[in-house]
Amino acid sequence: MDMTPAFTAGQFVGDDLWVSVLDGGPRQYVDLDTAATSSASVAVTQAVQEFLPWYASVHRGAGIRSQITSARYEEARDIMVRFVGADPATHLALFPRNTTEALNLLAYRLRLTKGDVVVTTAVEHHANLLPWARHARLRTVEVDERGTFDVAAVEAALDEYPRPKVLAVSGGSNVTGWLPDLRAIGAAARQRGVLVVVDGAQLVPHRPVDISALNVDVIAFSGHKMYAPFGAGALVAPRHLLATGEPFLVGGGAVQAVSFDDVVWADGPDRDDAGSPNVVGVVALIAAAQELGADGWSSVRAHEEHLVRGLDSELASVPGLQRLGPVTGDRLPVAAFNLDGVPHGLLAARLANEYAIGTRSGCFCAHPYMGRLLGLSEAEVDQFHADVRAGLKHRLPGAVRVSANRQTYLTDIPLLGQALREIAATPEGGERYVVDQRGDYVPRSRSLVGTGTS
Repeated sequence: MDMTPAFTAGQFVGDDLWVSVLDGGPRQYVDLDTAATSSASVAVTQAVQEFLPWYASVHRGAGIRSQITSARYEEARDIMVRFVGADPATHLALFPRNTTEALNLLAYRLRLTKGDVVVTTAVEHHANLLPWARHARLRTVEVDERGTFDVAAVEAALDEYPRPKVLAVSGGSNVTGWLPDLRAIGAAARQRGVLVVVDGAQLVPHRPVDISALNVDVIAFSGHKMYAPFGAGALVAPRHLLATGEPFLVGGGAVQAVSFDDVVWADGPDRDDAGSPNVVGVVALIAAAQELGADGWSSVRAHEEHLVRGLDSELASVPGLQRLGPVTGDRLPVAAFNLDGVPHGLLAARLANEYAIGTRSGCFCAHPYMGRLLGLSEAEVDQFHADVRAGLKHRLPGAVRVSANRQTYLTDIPLLGQALREIAATPEGGERYVVDQRGDYVPRSRSLVGTGTS
């Protein structure tokens, strides 16, 4: 495999971070937890720095800084709508903090009742389950032994009575990297008059998205997963969905007139923009979107295809490694796995403390999906809930997840494989760790600190 990085050093903040490890180190840090949060792009941070001298309050300010800030903020709405293939004439963009807030806002604004049905799937992140369950009744599309579902399973759920109001589906799994067939799923829902909502948190940073072509009505995503960790995400939705009704958050900016007895709400999108908006986060989000699409996505796709093949090869070479989810087809560079005889928390701790490789362990805010992938019985699920209530977090089932993106060097993947093979060959190394009060595995003598940059 060609190991030449598709992206040069210095494009991402933290590329040159070195940390101490148990053997004294230091080692260059390898970030394989990008599905949780990506590094900041240098281009994004530069865009923020250039904007900051002009930063002021949005709207109603008479000064030039306020006028420039307001214009930049409103321009960002149209840029973000077009970024996901929608038309500003029919769709608008809101800028909540992240995907979770976006989906909570939408679930509230659709004015669902407990008698309404929302079809969702066993693959979903909690952010695309809990907001819908709060306002309506869930009907879940189950997964097969690979942790996937097909269009026919979705159609069957859509055809059950009572007929659903919404289909809420992930654009890409944050656990396995699996990509559902959104185009076909969306078409099936639209044929039945069902609103199609996509959790795009994992999809948008990795693939060009055209919601019109995908038959998607609403999409939500987060800046912190697409190289813009400045606290802004996006919700792109049809204007008519948000044209009436009481907003999710109320306060200044969301109104045209207020008395103690009456409120005249602002028109959209201002109605759903109470308080002072995160203009800096929006500037960062737009910069990230423009950088991602600068070359038509060709370099991003090519780089990530190398990463997927590299992960498949390296993980398959580790004795005793059990991978979760599909290992064929079009996938994101994300993988979840366990190693025989090594608790998932301990495996992640050894990767971090002995090899400076950052991963994630647990259930990845997708407990129902992980229960299916691990083959947990109802009794085992009940037990881990009881363990949580008893404060026994270290007993929780789970796995280790590695995730990569355009900031990941191709050479990072063989380093992961080598580390896993060494850990598999040295189970006695686990004796160097203890479980702390939080339920995390830590070195018996913890003295790890960052050592700066090179």
